Amino acid sequence: MSLPGADELFRATAGGARESEPLRAVPDPEERPSRAPRRLGPRRPSGREQHDEKITVYVSTGELMDLEHARLALRGEHGMVVDRGRIVREALALVIEDLEARGDDSVLVRRLRYQAGR
Repeated sequence: MSLPGADELFRATAGGARESEPLRAVPDPEERPSRAPRRLGPRRPSGREQHDEKITVYVSTGELMDLEHARLALRGEHGMVVDRGRIVREALALVIEDLEARGDDSVLVRRLRYQAGR
């Protein structure tokens, strides 16, 4: 059995480095892209579409009940049929937009500071 050599293992792939370019494990600091600017203005949460990313968030029984009550209120009082994920994405968009616009005066910063001071 023959094992591949280093040249075969570390060869450039399509879209990778050009043959004339040396391969580097770490790019030069000058070549690193600058951090993307913050997106200011209204956020548009994704709606009913397939999402590629997933996170797991643990909530208390009370928080889950509050979320479910909000979902039912949206349906019963406002005629809007939405799932819990949609409510969470809308809330996330609102909180981040407020944080970017108001900074230290945002609802998120004030609530987190209050909770930390307890």
